[in-house]
Amino acid sequence: MYQAFLVKYAEIGIKGKNRYKFENALCTQMERTLKPVDGEFHVQRQQGRIFVEAKGDFDEEDVIEALQHVFGISGICPVNVIEDKTWESVAKGVGDFVEQQYDSLDFTFKVESKRSDKHYPMTSPEVCVETGAYLLDRFPELKVDVHKPQVRIWVEIREKAYVYSKVIPGAGGMPLGTNGSAMLLLSGGIDSPVAGYMIAKRGVFIDAVYFHAPPYTSERAKQKVVDLAELVSKYTGPIRLHVVNFTDIQMYIYETCQHEELTILMRRYMMRIAETLAKKNDCLGLITGESIGQVASQTMQSLAATNEVCTLPVYRPLIGFDKQEIVELSEKINTYETSIQPYEDCCTIFVAKHPVTKPVLSMLHRSEEKLVDKIDDMVREALDTVEIITVGE
Repeated sequence: MYQAFLVKYAEIGIKGKNRYKFENALCTQMERTLKPVDGEFHVQRQQGRIFVEAKGDFDEEDVIEALQHVFGISGICPVNVIEDKTWESVAKGVGDFVEQQYDSLDFTFKVESKRSDKHYPMTSPEVCVETGAYLLDRFPELKVDVHKPQVRIWVEIREKAYVYSKVIPGAGGMPLGTNGSAMLLLSGGIDSPVAGYMIAKRGVFIDAVYFHAPPYTSERAKQKVVDLAELVSKYTGPIRLHVVNFTDIQMYIYETCQHEELTILMRRYMMRIAETLAKKNDCLGLITGESIGQVASQTMQSLAATNEVCTLPVYRPLIGFDKQEIVELSEKINTYETSIQPYEDCCTIFVAKHPVTKPVLSMLHRSEEKLVDKIDDMVREALDTVEIITVGE
């Protein structure tokens, strides 16, 4: 049984004098993520490393899976802790670790060392040489290969000595809470959950808004979006999902305006409502899953038309991705199977047969002038009746 987990980060290491703020944010997210995991865990910072000390019984796989959902972690290393740093104890501890971890000792290896305790009587190269010699003497079937070893054995000398041989990839990115918050337009499709994941990976807290259109979209369609928010929240932490009743606005646009403009006009009102909610919740921008040219509402002209109604920045992390790349990411974060469930959202229900792909702003303005008598009241009603569902708590 491993006694601790060494957590490595990458980008945080270049933050200079502010690095401790990012480290603290990372520790906070690690503690939150480990809270529901069986066991007792203590998270602590140590000179460019973060350690999770485990007490009592715990499941190694559960701990690793939890930490793999924490942005800011580049590698997770299950480690054995050697309390006594005398050379004899360190060497024996490394040997016991190798014997414990590997049933067959017929492999090539290399020892690598990092000595953060500069008062330790041996240098890092000396630790590598002496440890390698000890292992060869204790396990004659082992062979050294410093260029392409089958196994790398790391020994770190700090307040205690740590030995490990596995570096499990983490989620990367920046810790949540280091870059403000943003409002995600979350539909039931493949793209928007991936977009939320990608922006959260840069340290941004996520709120979300979903446009519901009963009876044209079912309660099951709404539940699908709640399920997607729950899956994304494994990476982002708790998400407040704002459910907006969009039926009256959609029907009014449908009855009043040219049908080829339906999609772009509805999108403009969605962006207006999403921005109002974003500002109310102190969000610094909007997030969408749009990709250039994927559908009629995502041409360059259409994106410019939706941007026009926003004063907050609109973040589109998938803008240059093709569909297969987005699908692969959705599979990675486990949202794909939920996204492809056959429940329609409000956009697909009211899509025109021949939607405009190059909308002209002056024509859109004229169309919206026809709506002015009732649309503002409808928007206020939609905002006043928002249902907020918190997931991932």
